[in-house]
Amino acid sequence: MTEIGGSNPGLVVPIPGRDGASVTIAWGAMTDVGRRRAANEDSYVAQSPMFVVADGMGGHSAGDLASAAVVERLAEIVTGDFVSPRDIERALAAATDDIAEIAGESELGVGTTVTGAALTIQDNDPYFGIFNIGDSRVYGFDRNDLVQITLDHSVVQELVDAGTLTKDEAEHHPDSNIITRAVGFQSRPIPDFWMLPLRPGLRLLVCSDGLTKEIGDERIRLHMAAGLTPFETAAALVDAALAAGGRDNITTIVIDVIDAPRYEIAEDTAPGSP
Repeated sequence: MTEIGGSNPGLVVPIPGRDGASVTIAWGAMTDVGRRRAANEDSYVAQSPMFVVADGMGGHSAGDLASAAVVERLAEIVTGDFVSPRDIERALAAATDDIAEIAGESELGVGTTVTGAALTIQDNDPYFGIFNIGDSRVYGFDRNDLVQITLDHSVVQELVDAGTLTKDEAEHHPDSNIITRAVGFQSRPIPDFWMLPLRPGLRLLVCSDGLTKEIGDERIRLHMAAGLTPFETAAALVDAALAAGGRDNITTIVIDVIDAPRYEIAEDTAPGSP
């Protein structure tokens, strides 16, 4: 387990090229090994402008090293208040090379999921660049509604897309842990991206599947709506997953947009709805 950054009750981020304009965000992060695993193979970055969860795979210490490689490479590109999707792609490519060295002669291979939200600029306006490889997730909570922004790269998600399974059936399917895309395993990382406008009141959740395999979307929504701080919410979600069984490592990052300027939203920047 590698933890980079932590929690912050409020940070003002100036918007480049716009005199006096800024966004204010707050965040909290929490991770736990769970009740059944010997080691925590999750890693995270919670350090503006980068909020990322990686869930390692590979057995023993290899999964931990794989997830660490990803968050460390992503943390390296944090040199200012905003990052670009291209920077993220380069960092993931570098992490893939690191993981290949970690894997060595492993027959099973080594890899990790990764998902996150990064502050980025598009057409001079601030956005969250949401990205994903694997089945860790980013959720958006706004006006009391919870929406899964990312799309799982998994066998069961393909069955849902084909109409063979419902979303609820997919969560409890015996193949629900089989993913179709990862960072590592000797393959090029291919992240999906969504551009999400910043607006006051928006709350994001970045999490590993140790949370979503234990509690459903409605339970997550209730915690996101409870009015607690980001850190308190992140901790309460981890506690709920532990109470439900804690069969896997659990990592949560909750981010609040406290203030942001209003601007016109381009149609092609709206996030997809999985």
